[in-house]
This record gives sequence, structure tokens and C-alpha cells, in this order.
Amino acid sequence: MTLTRACLLTAALAAASLAQAQNTPTPNPTDDTSITWKGITLYGAVDIGLQYQTHGVPSSDYFPAGTEAPISKNSNGSVTAVTPSNLSQSRIGLAGKEPIAGDWSGIFRVETFFNPQSGQLSDGLKSLVLNNGRALTSQSTNVDTSVAGQVFAGAAYAGFSSPTFGSLTYGRHPTPLADGIAKYDPMGASQAFSLIGFSGTTAGGGDTEDRRLDQSVKYTAKYDWLHAGALYQFSGSSGSQNTAVQVSLGADFAGASIDAYYAKKYDAVSASALSATQVTGLATLCSATPTPATGAQCFSPSNSLSATISDNTTYAVMALYNFGGSLPTVSAGYEHISFANPNTPLIAGDLTIGGYVLAYVKNNAYDDNKILQVFWAGVKWPVTPDLDLIAAYYGYKQNSYATGKDAGCTSAVSSGCSGTENTASFVADYKFSKRFDGYIGTFWSEVQDGLSNEFLNTSTLTTTMGIRFRF
Repeated sequence: MTLTRACLLTAALAAASLAQAQNTPTPNPTDDTSITWKGITLYGAVDIGLQYQTHGVPSSDYFPAGTEAPISKNSNGSVTAVTPSNLSQSRIGLAGKEPIAGDWSGIFRVETFFNPQSGQLSDGLKSLVLNNGRALTSQSTNVDTSVAGQVFAGAAYAGFSSPTFGSLTYGRHPTPLADGIAKYDPMGASQAFSLIGFSGTTAGGGDTEDRRLDQSVKYTAKYDWLHAGALYQFSGSSGSQNTAVQVSLGADFAGASIDAYYAKKYDAVSASALSATQVTGLATLCSATPTPATGAQCFSPSNSLSATISDNTTYAVMALYNFGGSLPTVSAGYEHISFANPNTPLIAGDLTIGGYVLAYVKNNAYDDNKILQVFWAGVKWPVTPDLDLIAAYYGYKQNSYATGKDAGCTSAVSSGCSGTENTASFVADYKFSKRFDGYIGTFWSEVQDGLSNEFLNTSTLTTTMGIRFRF
């Protein structure tokens, strides 16, 4: 396994070694409107709005999106709330570039995510532990995510860049898949209007905690019409546990762009809040199971979670075509994710991102592999220089992976039954000035069969209006 991953990474780097550096999503320090001093650029965004859901959950001060915009298991009565980061994540960051030799430069980037409605650092896993022991009908918003209260949750990396050979960086990175979603999602990975923006399942190659990866090395490059990327995550120990590899290869030509992706993640973590029974059982678990990752002997409901562990394999293709000028850009994508039981099981007491503790760990959820297919298509139309209209459709299709008496099921009797999720959204975004815009949009979602197992409701309509300032 280790040799295979090393070969894949080496091949990707070799293919890109003749390429030019791919553009980064941070502001260009040479732009005279950027806030740049001696090669260091300050950038950020503040996005806040008002949202109404027909079936929703009370908002969270910590979850990056504030509420659960698509239908979720605990979606219940109607909810009106002030919500953060609807069209783009509220953030503040620093990026730097310093020439060192020839066309080589040293580069870095650090980025902090925050919730402007509460002033808190974004922390999705805190939203989970705050709901430990609560019944579905009494829960507030709680969703797993790659943003877990880290000071630099968005990115934290440094490295080297060359127009001739590309960029190589080390640290915490958004994955190539996440870069692809940001590029090819017609809603720009919006958390209030996009299924694949709100949920990191697609950008994380199966689990949202893997949308961004710590202890990773990333290479991106562009040569004429060809672009490529690769990422490898180290585990900090021997073996394949908690490692990952991703590679991408694509091309741009005549207004069109296309990318293909491969991703493999070992010991992917899908975390959730503890049930009331699990909270009660923490005392017994405490005396019976030491926590080797922390050296502690007890679990606390203030930092403990339940988790399903899997080894995930992902293939994806994404494309867009820009008709140019005032004409629309159309985009679409397809992703195939396979979930398997982990080769190296995790144990109670292991840590996940943000220092949260996995008190209950399930390593056998996929005796039959779960297959999730994700597909989307949409259009972004600049009707005027100041007004964009955007429409999109997103869908999930899950196979039946249940075993035993539910094997082959096609109903809602088990979460392992085959099922679907369908969503559609529409947004109007008006630019008042270069940095300030306002938007209004609506997002419909519904689930069926296995993907609706134990849901309080199976559909919702979420309408959001807001303002955004970017610098």
C-alpha cells in the first residue's frame, strides 16, 4: 500500500515538473487595490445574512454555516436566524511571497475562519459536543466539518513557488478535490445554496473532516493548457493509518476547463454527537478504557464524540465552459466514492481534528462497501456587469450496502438502504461596488429511502438574503 501511494505521488509530481505555477486563490500582491506591504498581503471576507427555513434547526454560534441549510436528520420546525458565511466563508488571512533566487520565491499562507454573527472562531465539532445527549427534537445545529476551532482553520502552509516548475508547500492544505469543488461548483461552494458547498462529503472524498488535511505536502502546476496537482498526508507515525493521497490532471482550452481526480484516504473519520445512552455510558467506558492518545483515563461529554471510521476511494471528473462576455458559464461534475472498513481500525480514545476525543468508534460499518455517487450541473449568467444570476442542481445516489435482514433494502428502514437526495437552488448576486455585494436566493432539498432514515422531515426550503464585503 505504501509503495503504491508513493508511486502515485511521484508520477503526479513528475507529470507536473515541467509546468508553470497554478494561480492561488489569494489576492495578487501586485494589484494596487490589495492591502500589501513588503510582499505580505492581508485579505478576507465578512458575509452575513438573514435566513428562513420551512424545516430547520436552531442556529449555532460555532458551526461555520450557522444553520443546516439542506434537509438534515434533525430538521424540525420553521426557523428564522441571522446566519454567517452564506455565499462565502467569513475569514481573515495573510499571504506572502518573497523572491529568493532566479524565478523562485518563498511563499506562505495562513487563514482564520470566524462566525460574524457571534464573533466566535468557527468550530463545527464544538457544535457536535454541545448536542451530546440531546434528542433529535431538542437539538441545535450540529454538523461535522474540517473546521474545528483551529486558529488557522482555512490553511496554514509555507513553501516555494516558481513560474517554471510550479509550487510546493508544506502544512495544512485544502485538498485538490476541495479546489475542484470551489472551481466547478456553479454556486462557488456556497454553504447556504450548494449541497457540495455546505457538506464537505464531496470535497473531502467521502468525509467532511478531510476537506482540509494537516501534515500534508501539496504540489500545483500549470503549463500552457495543462494543469496538475498532487497532495500527500503524512500520519506522523509508521504505517498507512491516517494517511491520504490525491492527484489531479486537467486542461484549459477555448473557454473550456476539465479536471479528473483520484483520492485515497485511510481512517477517514465521520464524527457525530453522542446519544443520551452513550453519554450515560461514558462513566463505565472511562473506567474500562484508558485513552492512549491523551494519557487520560476518563472521557468527558464536553469533548467526546462518536465516529464511524472508513477507508475511502474517490474518482471524480469536473468541467465547465465559459461562453465569454455577458454569456453564461455552465459547469458540471460527477464523483464516485467507495467506503470500506478500515485496514487499521481506530480505538476509543484516539483523537480527531481540533483535539476532540473519539469515545465510541465504529470500524465495521461497511462490511459491504458503501457507494455514494454525487452529480451536479448549473449555470452562472452575468446578466449585467453588476448582476449575476446562478442556478444549480445537486444530487446524491447511494447503493444498498446493508447486511443481514436489511440486505438489498430500498426503503427508509435502514441508513444502509439505497437512497437519493435531490437539491436545487437559485441566487441573484448584485455588486454595489468592487468589494461589496448583496444577494438573495433559495435552496430546496429532499431525501428519500435510505438517505431519509430516522429523519424528522424529508424536505425543506431555505431562503437567504445577505451582504458580503471582501478585501
